[in-house]
Amino acid sequence: MAWPALYNGYPLLYPDSMTYLQDGPLVARALFLHKLSSYYGMRSLIYSLGVLPWHWNVTLWPVVLLQALLSAFVIWLVVRSLQPRRTVAVYLILIATLSLLTSLSWYASLIMPDFLGPVLYLCIYLLVFARESLSPGERVAVAVIAWWAVTSHSSHLILAVGLCILLASLLILRRQFMRGRLRAIGEVAMIVLLAAAAQLALNSYLYGAPSLNGDRPPYLTARIIADGPGRWYLQQHCPQANLAVCAYVRNLPDNVNDFLWGKKAIYQTASPATGRRFVQEEVPFVLATLRTYPQAELDRSAISSLRQLTIFGYSDLEANNWVLGEFDHVLPGERQDYLQSQQASNALPLKFFSRVQGCAVVVSIVLIIAFVPFVMRRQPRRLIGLSVTIVSMVVANAFVTASMAMVEDRLESRVIWLLPFLAGLFVLYWLDQRSLGKAAMNPEVHFNVREKDEYIRQVCPIRINKNLLRAPQEK
Repeated sequence: MAWPALYNGYPLLYPDSMTYLQDGPLVARALFLHKLSSYYGMRSLIYSLGVLPWHWNVTLWPVVLLQALLSAFVIWLVVRSLQPRRTVAVYLILIATLSLLTSLSWYASLIMPDFLGPVLYLCIYLLVFARESLSPGERVAVAVIAWWAVTSHSSHLILAVGLCILLASLLILRRQFMRGRLRAIGEVAMIVLLAAAAQLALNSYLYGAPSLNGDRPPYLTARIIADGPGRWYLQQHCPQANLAVCAYVRNLPDNVNDFLWGKKAIYQTASPATGRRFVQEEVPFVLATLRTYPQAELDRSAISSLRQLTIFGYSDLEANNWVLGEFDHVLPGERQDYLQSQQASNALPLKFFSRVQGCAVVVSIVLIIAFVPFVMRRQPRRLIGLSVTIVSMVVANAFVTASMAMVEDRLESRVIWLLPFLAGLFVLYWLDQRSLGKAAMNPEVHFNVREKDEYIRQVCPIRINKNLLRAPQEK
């Protein structure tokens, strides 16, 4: 999974990467030495704190190792839960294919919490649909990884809550593959609540007030203005609305970047007091706009979401001058190593690998559609549960990120590898069914007890008395 970093000659970086690396020591000093700072950045402080012991602002290679190992571990557990026979061979085939053709390896090699999104959704699948396949130690490890993933990005928290609601709704509808999953869904909901509580407690300690996002920019304000309805509302209701953003009503941009980022962006040029007012007034402003133009905002959010679903390349991994300027005080001594990387000189073949992933995704969608009837006839609970998890999260990720932030390659590319992963599992399930069917016709082929138990529980589309599984002479 680390081959993109090795090929690049240095771990991959995005502008936000430097912020995560810089914030970790500030949070650690506040927690363990009680040396508070006036500002801790606007990113996930728990992700910054989690990767700090792996880099200490000296080298980033151990962080890549950590991210690759966590991804590999969770994927192994998923494959093992679905393929009790020939698990190692199936796992290695899937890992090699995904690493070469999709964004899995690129995001394991990128110093960002983005890799934790798909890892989180697979952890939820394991805890809800495949907990019987986990040992007690593995169950604890998966729960800890899920907790860290939820705290590492605000969109992960939103999507985890949405997935819990979806699974609970399916349970209420008495879907067959949800039978007996109430307790498991409750445990996942508890992990999400503990993650939210940790964020509230940390931000309360650091900033003096509980918050899920800390000192965040007004993303929703920027999004709704860029969409148009926010701009229309301000033009009609300023200055009566008495909003801080009314001072800029004549120069409102039509994209998120020009409102939030850049030297001339409204949020960047505003005074600290005005920036705080932007955030404090965000919810009333957004709600007032939605009440005034509900259909228009819904239409634009739907269009943005559809665009996000089709944009999942690697263009956001191009070189950035701001990253280079941050090396001296974030990673002293590493500047020269970064300059020798292919990313620093924009020599990475990002367009080629974007096309490769695009082709892989299209082929995967075709395969998933082709094998859906076959899978539905046999009703394997775990595979159906994984399918519901993956498809819902890929679509929901596009909606959440496009509606609440912006449309860009990175936001969907981080999860899109789940579709080729699911397609590969569909194909392997079909092949496994064929081989098992042939084995059943051959009287010389025998399963050992563990293989037989796993096969009957996960593959056979009929219910069998568990006592029969204990009979040593039963064939």
